Amino acid sequence: MKPTRDITGLIEIMAALRHPETGCPWDIKQDFSSIKPYTIEEAYEVADAIERNDPEDLCDELGDLLLQVVFHSRMAEEEGLFTFGDVVEAITRKMIRRHPHVFERSEADTADKVKAQWADIKTEEKAERAARRARRGLTDTEANGQLSSVPRALPALMEALKLQEAASRVGFDWGAAGPVLDKIEEEISELRAEIASGRSDKATEELGDVIFALANLARHLKTDPEDALRSTNTKFRNRFSYVEQGLEKEGKTPKDATLDQMEALWQRAKGQV
Repeated sequence: MKPTRDITGLIEIMAALRHPETGCPWDIKQDFSSIKPYTIEEAYEVADAIERNDPEDLCDELGDLLLQVVFHSRMAEEEGLFTFGDVVEAITRKMIRRHPHVFERSEADTADKVKAQWADIKTEEKAERAARRARRGLTDTEANGQLSSVPRALPALMEALKLQEAASRVGFDWGAAGPVLDKIEEEISELRAEIASGRSDKATEELGDVIFALANLARHLKTDPEDALRSTNTKFRNRFSYVEQGLEKEGKTPKDATLDQMEALWQRAKGQV
């Protein structure tokens, strides 16, 4: 078997890997649950390649992510659930339906109108999905609620953002960033009180409220909180590396240095990186 630009080749490779007699022992023993962490990891590695502006890595990581789709599809086909073709058909149908302004006729001629139209269509799809599940004897908690379209399996920060966006669509929102800042200060005061009380469980709860409010502020600033935090993480990496390099010149490691010595280098790093 040789590398190919045809998706059929990748599907055939996965089928060979999963062959019960001649396939790869590791691939054969996997199931949806065991592969799930790798799927999430690959999506994050795609995001990392984009963040680093590395198109060669991005191409490679997108291939890894595509492999995850083919892997899940192959396992589903083996169980008689669906095939890769069904996945492609489902997403093409969805994209055509959600873009009537491109494939049919629609009055959505601005980005804001398109976003609102997209939300309306997703609401219709959600109701149809709930009806299908009901016919199969399955039920969804909060199936008809405004927040039911937000998956609980999302990373917590992303889930917070999407919950806030969903609530905002029905008017449950502040109109500007100012009141959100006030809310953050209120939540921090409550966090301080719980820390002082020594009730760690309540302090954890209040910390979650602070983070939720910060995500809301990011939304009002039209900034993705994940991107903002990732940028800060990169900044921290660079500055801590500067501290390590500075200590190395003095023949020291962070373990050998005092906090004051590291802080002095950190302040210098802030002017450099």
